Formats: sequence, C-alpha cells, structure tokens
Amino acid sequence: MSCNKIITITRQYGSGGHEIGKKLSERLGIGFYDKELISLAAKESGTAPEIFAQADEKVANSLLYSLSTGLYNYGNGFSTGGMGDLPVNDKLYIYQHKIIKEKAEKECFVVVGRCADYMLRHFDNVVKVYIYADIETRVRRAIARNEINPSRAKQAVLKADKNRANYYSFYSGQKWGAPGNYDLCLNTTKLAVDQSVDILESYVNWLG
Repeated sequence: MSCNKIITITRQYGSGGHEIGKKLSERLGIGFYDKELISLAAKESGTAPEIFAQADEKVANSLLYSLSTGLYNYGNGFSTGGMGDLPVNDKLYIYQHKIIKEKAEKECFVVVGRCADYMLRHFDNVVKVYIYADIETRVRRAIARNEINPSRAKQAVLKADKNRANYYSFYSGQKWGAPGNYDLCLNTTKLAVDQSVDILESYVNWLG
C-alpha cells in the first residue's frame, strides 16, 4: 500500500508506541525509524553508537551554550558545524534533527520520539500521533517486555516519562503530551497492538 504521509509517534513509556509504529510502517509500506536513528547519527558524526545510545532522549543542561555558540538558528534549525565541546546529548539531537529533516524531503516514514513532530512542524504531510495508556497497563507491559523488577516497575515507568517530557520541553519549548500538539491521541489501555494499528491505518488512509 502506498502512503504519502510521515507519521510521528510520541509515546508514554509502556504504551506500546514502538510496536505500534513498527507494525504501522509495515502496513503502509514505508520506512520506520526509532533506535535506527542512533546508528545513522553515529555513522554521520563519527561517534561510537554506544555513546549516543546512552544519551538517547536525555537532556544536557546546555541550551544556553548552544545558543551562545551559534549552533542554533531559529529559522533553519541546528547546524552540525563547530560542535567541538557540545555535550553528547545535544550532538545526538542535532544529527538526528538533520537526518530526520533530510529524509522527510525524500521519503515517507514512521518515526518514534525524538521531537520529530516538532522538527517536522513545517511539513504539510506530517500526521502527529500521541500514544498513551493508564499507569497499570504500562507497568504490566514494562515488566513483561523489559523484565523490570515488579517492585520498582512503576517508578521506572514514571521516570522514563519524566525524561521524555523534559527532553521534549527542552528542545521544542512545548509541553509533552499536550493534546493540542497532535493530530490524534490514542489511548491503548484497552487495545491490542493490532487494534491500535488498525485505527491509525484507517485514520491515515482517511486523510488521503
């Protein structure tokens, strides 16, 4: 099936966003980017992938540095020039930003996280999705998927959400999970992955 849309997925931890995004890309016959972006950024920057993996979707307190050194241009986004002493978190964001925007000029895909909805806000063919679920459901999924100690699972889920919210706010200046930032918000509490994919596929097809 052909698709002329780019779908960005912002997701609460344990809501099934990665799995849903992956299956949706397969249904639509388009690319899928999540952790793959770390490898692409590492290759382009010459940084070890494991270093970028540790910094993925985490914030360094360096925005003022980014602004003062001219790495950020409000009109054109981040530049990859002159990043010598910039924290690894910002280097990763800058390279992922560059890669995502370059790909958006050439192809359609599903991308999970990484402020992609904000990065691509000026593209007309972007569908911005937010996936969430109640805390009990997310804790169960986290335990089943990641073998997290059940006694600490809720704490781990909430911490992951906090990290994602801070990351999104830091780089976009917007509130993570605010309904007005998205075209569709999907509660997966009572939905299986395939049911969620059915809904998103129908929505994307309806948009044409």
